[in-house]
Amino acid sequence: MMLFALDNLIWPILLAAFIVFSILLPEIFTQYRNIEFLLYTSAGLGAITLAEAICLISGNFDLSVGSVAGFSSMFTALALTSWFPAIPGVAGILIVLAVGGAIGFLNGFFIAKFDVNPFLQTLSALIVFEGGILVLSTRSVYELPKSYLWLGGEDISFGGLLPQSVPVAVLFMLALFVTVWFVLTKTRFGRAIYAVGGDEESSAEAGIDTDRIVIAVFVLSGMLAATGGLLLTGFNGGATPTLGTSQLFPAFTAAVIGGVSLFGGRGNVFNALGGVLLLSTIAAGLVMLNIDPQIVQTVNGLVLFAAILLYTFVQRFRGRLLSDL
Repeated sequence: MMLFALDNLIWPILLAAFIVFSILLPEIFTQYRNIEFLLYTSAGLGAITLAEAICLISGNFDLSVGSVAGFSSMFTALALTSWFPAIPGVAGILIVLAVGGAIGFLNGFFIAKFDVNPFLQTLSALIVFEGGILVLSTRSVYELPKSYLWLGGEDISFGGLLPQSVPVAVLFMLALFVTVWFVLTKTRFGRAIYAVGGDEESSAEAGIDTDRIVIAVFVLSGMLAATGGLLLTGFNGGATPTLGTSQLFPAFTAAVIGGVSLFGGRGNVFNALGGVLLLSTIAAGLVMLNIDPQIVQTVNGLVLFAAILLYTFVQRFRGRLLSDL
């Protein structure tokens, strides 16, 4: 029971944060419009957090998730408006996923086949593709096809079954988390990811193709990051040069707060979702309290610091509990 509580600590913390802001902002914070906006802003970050989480679980990490989200979004926006304006918006979804997957493949290939340090490889990718965004365009790109923006920017009413419409992005984000959870916990591929993250050498000795797993993880990470860019594009109504570039540290923070191990082999993506919701709750609450945006950024840094301290404490306490069993 104690281990279960430690592994799911994010949810009482999220509840406490929600209660605090509800008290500080009575009759405002709990309004449906605010809750809807909070969830809406969580969607893009949620997909990028998933991208980071699966890399951490595999024993790696990806510093390029934010720049991949931004580059793939800008590339696709230009493809749909300037380069190939005749292609349908739905094809744009395939393009954005292909671009993200291709970048992920390059990261995974060099890490797996050439034993490049994941930090250095993904740091170089971050720099290259952040610069690549500006090479593509220094201006925002709007007037994209509605079918391309639909996932990130539209609501669905369910034929009046619900009193309020629900953002498609929120439903899609939840479906994404369920899908990734299923893949990680119910498939051979997912179990191999945990195994490689826990002990790569033992996994190789057990017959797991560790290179293939690492490459596949980074391809999936790139596609999830690109999906986050797609959702952010829909939310903003267009692709901007800064889209996604500020998402790396919130995504990393959300994954760590959610209990995803910094050393691989452990982590529950649903708890990472709790981390996403906690960051969005704090950000929304501070903005509604008219706190300076720069202070909000500082608070996010403090939350990451607190998350690492909490993670260290939980890991030590968890180890003691396991040793006593």
